[in-house]
Amino acid sequence: MAWNIRHQRPVVSARTKPQNLPDRLRQMLEQAEAQVREPFKGISAFGQPIRGLFPIAPTGVSTQPITEAAQQFLAALGPEQKTRACFPVDGDAWRRWSNIHPYLMRHGVPLEDLTPGQRERGLALLAACLSERGFTTVRDVMRLNHFIGEVTGRWEEYGEWLYWLSVMGTPSASEPWGWQIDGHHLIVNCFVLGDQLVMTPTFLGSEPVNADSGQHAGIRVFEAEEARGLALMRALSPEQQAQATIGQELPVELFTAAFRDNFEMKYEGIRHDDLMPEQREGLLDLLDVYVGRMRPGHAAVRMDEVRRHLGDTWFSWMGATGETGVFYYRIHSPVILVEFDHQRGIALDNDQPSRDHIHTVVRTPNGNDYGRDLLRQHYERFDHSRGAHAPRGSV
Repeated sequence: MAWNIRHQRPVVSARTKPQNLPDRLRQMLEQAEAQVREPFKGISAFGQPIRGLFPIAPTGVSTQPITEAAQQFLAALGPEQKTRACFPVDGDAWRRWSNIHPYLMRHGVPLEDLTPGQRERGLALLAACLSERGFTTVRDVMRLNHFIGEVTGRWEEYGEWLYWLSVMGTPSASEPWGWQIDGHHLIVNCFVLGDQLVMTPTFLGSEPVNADSGQHAGIRVFEAEEARGLALMRALSPEQQAQATIGQELPVELFTAAFRDNFEMKYEGIRHDDLMPEQREGLLDLLDVYVGRMRPGHAAVRMDEVRRHLGDTWFSWMGATGETGVFYYRIHSPVILVEFDHQRGIALDNDQPSRDHIHTVVRTPNGNDYGRDLLRQHYERFDHSRGAHAPRGSV
């Protein structure tokens, strides 16, 4: 098909920060910096996180393959690259992510600047934490970022390897650490403590969502997220649909996209317990699309956590329910928040939302995005002030 490209907008590099940002991006950056400076609380329904939802506890699922993949990635880097790639596990680099393509707050080592061997080590770290389906989706988002470059010719802004990889802390079997990949339409945060794994916030999107020509022709993303969400809404009775619907106009952006770490979101829509058995299964099937992006063992652990809170899980909807209509939905519980949205064009020339541009995000409310609640509990148990791991109260 012939894509309609938005031509009249300034080109802002995805590789280097320009000296003079356009006013809109300058204001965005100032707001982002202010939000990062706010103490982290986490997304909550009532202004303060609920404690006790995320205990430090063994899962029985080894994280050794993840740790080894991170160690091998770091070992492949040169000294300057390693300096760029590494950050403290308790620092604010975690929160400095953004799905937009201009270079505003990028950090870490860019995949574009790595040798093929180093890049493969980096991708192996992602693959160690993701399921086969999850890793395919991540790589396809990157490939579609190349495709929009082919369509627009704006190689200053788009490309397959314009992503930055960071390691937080030191990969360890017992100490907290993690990693992050950050770039256009692709952000994954992965925190590791012992055999526990937290993989939020995860933001995945694409414009467009399919490649119909070029190097990556045939790729398509977010079919299941779109189709299963619509199927669940259409499986509701008219009365249930009215209960689930919280608006008709789609939001400009997901409510908990970048720099919304402390967002207050009320429970809205229809509650799990107000669904019929087959509708409840549809809700679980939809949740599995998102949770199933994680490596299988930890995905099962995460789904068990989600199931324990199904009685407090809500499904809400905005927009149309027809075969070609656009919509927004979310699933919200004390331990998981999923958002899906059809977006207006940025590279493409459409001022109204379309199915050619999709954003999704998965969050862990109540303070455990980036594994922060687990990290807080770990620091309460162990004193790291002397540079060593020691139980509190020990000499």
